[in-house]
Amino acid sequence: MSRSNYIFTSESVSEGHPDKVADRISDTVVDAFLSVEPEARVACETLVTTNRIVLAGEVRAGPGRLKAENKALTKEIVRSLEPKVRQAVKDIGYEQKGFHWQKAKFACHLHEQSAHIAQGVDASDKKEEGAGDQGIMFGYATDETPELMPATLQYSHNILRRLAEARHSGECAVLEPDAKSQVTIRYENGRPAEILQIVVSTQHKKRIGLHSATPKRIEAEIKPYILGIIPEGLITKKTKWHVNPTGRFEIGGPDGDAGLTGRKIIVDTYGGASPHGGGAFSGKDPTKVDRSAAYACRYLAKNVVAAGLAKKCTIQISYAIGVADPLSFYVDLHETGEVDPAKLELALPELIGGATPRAIREHLGLNKPIYARTAAYGHFGRKPDNEGGFSWERTDLVDELKKLV
Repeated sequence: MSRSNYIFTSESVSEGHPDKVADRISDTVVDAFLSVEPEARVACETLVTTNRIVLAGEVRAGPGRLKAENKALTKEIVRSLEPKVRQAVKDIGYEQKGFHWQKAKFACHLHEQSAHIAQGVDASDKKEEGAGDQGIMFGYATDETPELMPATLQYSHNILRRLAEARHSGECAVLEPDAKSQVTIRYENGRPAEILQIVVSTQHKKRIGLHSATPKRIEAEIKPYILGIIPEGLITKKTKWHVNPTGRFEIGGPDGDAGLTGRKIIVDTYGGASPHGGGAFSGKDPTKVDRSAAYACRYLAKNVVAAGLAKKCTIQISYAIGVADPLSFYVDLHETGEVDPAKLELALPELIGGATPRAIREHLGLNKPIYARTAAYGHFGRKPDNEGGFSWERTDLVDELKKLV
């Protein structure tokens, strides 16, 4: 039996966190390739540290071109990356002595994708496009928030997104880009009952007006923003606030701590409320099932919950490199279901063309430059946009799924 009364915590990190800066840069590289060649192959890792940005990984303009043409186009896109990367850092807000969008040293070590990987992934007359790697991926949804996300994670994201809006607009000029949040909720009968703890550590300027920026003054600055976005009744007099609990936080971002692509996978997904397959998302084109299949699993799980077939849904899928069809497909409704999970295991993959890598990409429209926007505040629980971003958050399968009941 699953527990209905418990305490649970999730964390988030801001767009200015060093690892998120790295994620944003890696996804900027993905978008740069897909904007020129929708079938491009990208696996980009980024390192950021004190006034230094380093790119590494494998890229290819895409199949279906002559070798010389493909090589020339790949080099052309790579040469165009530096101004795009610097603009991404500028958009985040880094103009600090230790990390500046214009002054940081830039090094690019991207090279051509392995031909041995390409032969397994690319489609041919004899085979369907295969998965870009082996692995297991998960998707999850829960009805405890309107976004069908775990409340602890959704509120952690919302806090940092609101503070970032206040920073960018100039409303709260004392804030700097690097920040982390954490929310602890007491659940009663499986529903969020009250927030017990809120943790916010945010980089800041030295002074607030004429006064030193102490943790108490920072708390007074940011509390109104947080109180304005948390549902009424969850924050009580008992809620404990921990704002910059270590004291001053002036040195931050890549100058305070090195950042790497793919180190915040639990922040990116479900805040620990669901398993994670282990593969990161950022820096990978959608032939990599670490990314596209995880998006597909979220899409299916969200539609199951949105259709009222369960209050919670976890989906696992698995692949072998170079093989198109998934090796397994598993559904867990956490004893909240209105339908047999085995029935969903047969029906759900067919709703997205058998859940092959190509079918997923085509169904969700993933071969577009839509990834830089996913790099911070979670890949899930977001609103689909007009350019095709967050298409995996649509609930357009609800009517079809209701027929299964």
